Amino acid sequence: MPHLKVRGLEKKILIEKSKEIIDGLTEIIKCDRTWFTIEHVNTEYIFDGRIQEGYSFVELYWFERGKEVKEKVAEFLTRKVKEINGNRDVCIIFFPLLGENYCDNGEFF
Repeated sequence: MPHLKVRGLEKKILIEKSKEIIDGLTEIIKCDRTWFTIEHVNTEYIFDGRIQEGYSFVELYWFERGKEVKEKVAEFLTRKVKEINGNRDVCIIFFPLLGENYCDNGEFF
């Protein structure tokens, strides 16, 4: 953990940038890089009867690390996603997890 769910980005480019993204987040969050997962969510945005180019979203599931770290992560991810999506809009959504609700191999955090 942290787990990133990414939609509205081309999968191939996300794969190419994944090391850079994890390296940057590891530096900000100060956790082992092997704790990260990135999931590409294939999405089609539909509006007025047609498929439209959509917004880029990053959902970040993590254990809360404080306002300062959250702001640095948001700035970093916004900048990286804008590099990937041609400087279009991006939304970062944080989902804080509680250890009592997170079970890994039968053990709660």
